[in-house]
Amino acid sequence: MADHVSTVMAQWEQERPDLDVTPQAVIARLHRLALRLTDELVQVYAQHGLGEGEFDVLATLRRQGAPYALTPKELGEQTMVSSGAVTKRVDRCLAQGWVSRGRRDEDGRGRRIALTESGRELIDAAFADHIANEHRLLAVFTATERRSLARLLEKWAEQTGA
Repeated sequence: MADHVSTVMAQWEQERPDLDVTPQAVIARLHRLALRLTDELVQVYAQHGLGEGEFDVLATLRRQGAPYALTPKELGEQTMVSSGAVTKRVDRCLAQGWVSRGRRDEDGRGRRIALTESGRELIDAAFADHIANEHRLLAVFTATERRSLARLLEKWAEQTGA
């Protein structure tokens, strides 16, 4: 049974036989999968009272190791969002008590964002469920297929700067 992308490609091959539409076999499927995967991931975050942005901030701080803190600039670099987006995300996390905002110890001038104990407990639980969900989503593949897919995607990401 043909999927949606196969149907679209067949239609284009009929209408525009002069064009090689084979890139759609990869690009269109990746696009559709990315949308679907985002929905699947966000559902797990929501089970913990988190949105995608909050999960990203808490996970980024947690993976730094103790004291689980970064400057707003470092948070932006590691989450690849604008400074405005970092501010909004951090403000939402502050309001929930998941992070604190303080001064850097080195010079006292700069700001740092740190996980609170409740933020660490929350992201530890949410991340465990997130990883279980990712395993579920990839269960269609064998371990060998997963490694091959990961290598191909890594190669592509390196070439595109993603």
